[in-house]
Amino acid sequence: MNPLENIRIVLVDPKYAGNIGSICRVMMNMGITDLALVSPGEHLDWAEARKLAYKAEDLLDRIQRFQTLEEAVADCTVVAGTSARTGFYRDHAYLPREIAPVVLDSAAHHKAALVFGREDKGLFNEEIAVCTHIINIPSSELYRSLNLSHAVMICCYELFLLANDASYKPPEEGSPEADGAMRERLYEAWSAMMLETGFCEIEKLEHMMLGLRRILSRGKLTENDTKILLGLAKQSRWCAAQLQKKKK
Repeated sequence: MNPLENIRIVLVDPKYAGNIGSICRVMMNMGITDLALVSPGEHLDWAEARKLAYKAEDLLDRIQRFQTLEEAVADCTVVAGTSARTGFYRDHAYLPREIAPVVLDSAAHHKAALVFGREDKGLFNEEIAVCTHIINIPSSELYRSLNLSHAVMICCYELFLLANDASYKPPEEGSPEADGAMRERLYEAWSAMMLETGFCEIEKLEHMMLGLRRILSRGKLTENDTKILLGLAKQSRWCAAQLQKKKK
């Protein structure tokens, strides 16, 4: 299977229908045909989108719509979100060329997603938390902000280029990668475990979970890896409960 067929482009709360239409053309240019929108507004001018999706209207008609980012990437393993901002939890960003082999390795056997935020505000921290990797696209200090369709084009181009390199062979992994839904179950279990074992207080939990997500996203997280980590959380919670009983 062509790994490009397993790559989903996700647009979170897009503001301009023209960008959506332009992105349909970009995706068709690069052989990627799975487009999803998260919470598209009622204000979008779909006639404008159709005009700019010239000869890519079929992709426009097949757009998937979701209420939340978690739903849009629930079946995806690698979820790479783009961010122009830097700072805490965004300082492990990849260049588009660096992330391309990571995405293609995953897409060889599973769904993978590239996530793009709002034209005016990008992705919020809680949406970055859902992503396994962060992409930062370099640009000139003269004008740092990229048009949404241009950002999609740059990322898709790097994927297309590598996927069509005859020498490229994705590695084989014995255990399937954990998808978004399985990862979220893991994070919920570890969140509860950190509270019940006294590792952190409730007011610091969000901060600690963002750190944990970044740690576990630096390499492939397989289903076997996830089951081990789920088991560790379950056993730790059981031990904490036993200690509480003894204290009583």
